[in-house]
Amino acid sequence: MIKKNETATYVEAMAQLIDLELKPEHRPGVINNFAKIYAIASLITEFSLPDDIAAAPVFEP
Repeated sequence: MIKKNETATYVEAMAQLIDLELKPEHRPGVINNFAKIYAIASLITEFSLPDDIAAAPVFEP
């Protein structure tokens, strides 16, 4: 799990990288939301798949 200070550092660095003006009053909310997004995404990225699995070329519900 990413730490709060690491999230803040990442948010600041990415805001500078894309030239995004992050107002001081919005900063805590952005950091908090990014931490939530990271936690949710971790459920997907940490799910292991077998090495022999192949992606379906067409979605069929």
